[in-house]
Amino acid sequence: MSGSVPMIWGMTTSTFTLVHVLLSLVGIASGMITALGLLAGKRLHGWTVLFLITTIATSVTGFGFPVDRLLPSHIVGIVSLAVLAVAIVARYWFRLAGAWRPTYVICAAAALYLNAFVLVVQAFLKVPQLKAAAPQQTEPVFLLAQAMVLIVSIGLTIVAARYFRGDVP
Repeated sequence: MSGSVPMIWGMTTSTFTLVHVLLSLVGIASGMITALGLLAGKRLHGWTVLFLITTIATSVTGFGFPVDRLLPSHIVGIVSLAVLAVAIVARYWFRLAGAWRPTYVICAAAALYLNAFVLVVQAFLKVPQLKAAAPQQTEPVFLLAQAMVLIVSIGLTIVAARYFRGDVP
């Protein structure tokens, strides 16, 4: 049909993109709250469920964009879904027993990190000032931003894995 608007899963491309971005931002925000809960020794059930669902939805919707080849974003999505699956099994199937407690913390933190990693990539692609500062995403400012996200993520993961106890209601 001539002049038709491209659709993805029944939505215009711009609406689908907005939904994907909103899911990602909610996933990151709820993931940060969930991570703070882990650091405080609290499960934060509602925030955790929101984090897991929106982060899964972010990865799944990432595969909905029309492309003709496997992209790095798809690999991040696959890895994210894998670590989320392990986190869900650790938390809900094995109830954080034994080694499943740190496994859950590490996998949940990895999923949050991957979302934050993509946020930085997208910020440097979409925000004009950041794009101008690092048009190739190989410039020191981009690498520094990604290194900071990685270092903070690793630090928080180590502390949370060490101190979070799954027996706290």
